[in-house]
Amino acid sequence: MPNALIHETSPYLLQHAHNPVDWHAWSDEVFQRAKAEDKLVFLSIGYSTCHWCHVMERESFENEKVAQVMNHHFINVKVDREERPDIDATYMAFVQATTGQGGWPMSVWLTPDGKAVVGGTYFPPEDRQGRAGFVRLCHEIARLWRDDRTKMESSAARVMEHLQKEAAETVAMRGLAGPKVFGDFLDRCESMFDSQWGGFGGAPKFPRPVVVRALMQLVERFGMDSEEGHMAWEMVERTLKAMSAGGMHDQLGGGFHRYSVDRYWHVPHYEKMLYDQGQLAMAYLDAWQISGNVEFLQVVEELFQYLLDEMRDDRGGFHAAEDADSLPVADAAEKREGAYWTWEAGEIYQQLDARSAAIFCAAYGVQAEGNARPESDPHGELEGQNTLFRAMQVADLAAMFNLTETEIQSSLNHSKSFLLEVRIKRPLPHRDDKMVTAWNGLAIGALARAARLLDRESWGSAAKAAANFIQSELWDGETLFRAFRGQRGTTEGFPADYVFLISGLLELHGAFPAEGWLVWAEELQRKLDQDFWEASQAGYVMTSKLQGKPLLVIREDYDGAEPSPNHLAAENLLKLAMLLDEPEYQVRAEALLRAGSRVLETNSFAAPLLLSALDLHERGVMKFQLPGGFHPALRQQFLPRAVFSESVAGESIVCEGQSCRPWEPAQSITNGK
Repeated sequence: MPNALIHETSPYLLQHAHNPVDWHAWSDEVFQRAKAEDKLVFLSIGYSTCHWCHVMERESFENEKVAQVMNHHFINVKVDREERPDIDATYMAFVQATTGQGGWPMSVWLTPDGKAVVGGTYFPPEDRQGRAGFVRLCHEIARLWRDDRTKMESSAARVMEHLQKEAAETVAMRGLAGPKVFGDFLDRCESMFDSQWGGFGGAPKFPRPVVVRALMQLVERFGMDSEEGHMAWEMVERTLKAMSAGGMHDQLGGGFHRYSVDRYWHVPHYEKMLYDQGQLAMAYLDAWQISGNVEFLQVVEELFQYLLDEMRDDRGGFHAAEDADSLPVADAAEKREGAYWTWEAGEIYQQLDARSAAIFCAAYGVQAEGNARPESDPHGELEGQNTLFRAMQVADLAAMFNLTETEIQSSLNHSKSFLLEVRIKRPLPHRDDKMVTAWNGLAIGALARAARLLDRESWGSAAKAAANFIQSELWDGETLFRAFRGQRGTTEGFPADYVFLISGLLELHGAFPAEGWLVWAEELQRKLDQDFWEASQAGYVMTSKLQGKPLLVIREDYDGAEPSPNHLAAENLLKLAMLLDEPEYQVRAEALLRAGSRVLETNSFAAPLLLSALDLHERGVMKFQLPGGFHPALRQQFLPRAVFSESVAGESIVCEGQSCRPWEPAQSITNGK
């Protein structure tokens, strides 16, 4: 018998609909039931492509005996963090404050009024390697609730009050951060830069496109020939080349996996997320414009091919993610991480002729025993398996095999296409086919910008189709909604949904200035300001609620896997102020920058997008008013401060601040101040 999750649309909740656990979705009614039955709520938060969520489900939630313990002691609630980032952020704050770490699956025990009493992440079913077993923990927490409730409730109230007080603290409005922060950011990046393998810090290594994009804006700020510009570009080029050559980049199908478990960008965590694809496409477009290196452009081409072939929904939007786990073969008993993406050497030799296989294996680092380093695979799960990475370049392969470079490239192209067709016949990884507004906004922006720069009709059409889908299905004229799967979800949008979509619409306006995208962007900005601006926080906030009462007010201020809505909003507002000649947007952007000046002065590496917005404010937005909205002469000029509009008078004009001048295609836009 399925549980109550069978009526939900979230792929994550539906994955658990046939567990013996009596799961419920988050609702006021569930907490009322907990109060009536005098039970704690066990809250489990995750997402459908989360590897350790799958592990905990297999070990505990599918186990009849464990389910009996859970059902006896608690009211059990599942939340999809991608649909409810407000609930996720609320209890993540508790878990991080009480344990010093966070992650998913997140496991939290709550009082019937929503106050957290105990929290953590993954728990094995029994005690293991110093980690408390889930079953023992359930019994002990239930005993404490029965025998020492006053102390438990008092502790929960104190922690929640502390989190609420911390979140509600008025943001000190300071002056704008000075130009020193740009040099400080460069120094911080250099101190963390892995000069051998690219990226910042050690394992695990995350792409963080916001960092490399901020560095590229500093290349434009200081000029490539300056010491600062050279330093910034060196870090960017090394990082982007290493990522695209590594196993984190899907060498056959395009697109990027979530992150690298090692410092070499080789063995990834194999899930693919839509929000990574949109941001990384933008980063590689920037790099192509700066350098003219067609290898960067090829990464973008393959990434978009992956999006259009694999992630696009029939309605026009883009799906959220692909899972890391899949069945090695159709009749396998269990899924394995990376099964869809990795190869045995023998399989490649079986599928290709001997010479083609030898060339391919040399090019992509394939070894008979598997190519994962011991530190990248400490549990031996990838023994005999190969994650493809670019181990040798064409010139070296030509010398090794006594062939021309053209012959080598032709062989590799044929082998890649053939093996991709072989791979498609394997059991497919789970697809999270819900469409998240915010993440679609990032994809729309990348596709629209690429369509403008490269005059690619298919990319522009895809961007417009996704925007039209959101406008027709997730915007009712007054409210934006978070997600769609078969039908519009009931959860209203959060600041990230508005901000990321506005950013995408500004790129669409630049590519198609006569089609009204700017009008919708302004409507969304007005709604964002109306519903989410909190003056005391000098920023946009999301508020989690239970039974109509606020649990926690969250102001997102870290540029991590996704940009901070407040930091991207500062950029959006500065661009809207120029495009619409609306001073109030400039004022609001300055408020966001003043509120963020302390983090820029103390830890700019946490807020690279805010640093970019400060540069935009300091040097000003450049507005090109051109017949048709764009000119081919601007394609390979890196202009991170530019917005584009159609010229009403038919003249070509460029404006910076209040100063406008005629623009001719022959003019160059120089880097630096």
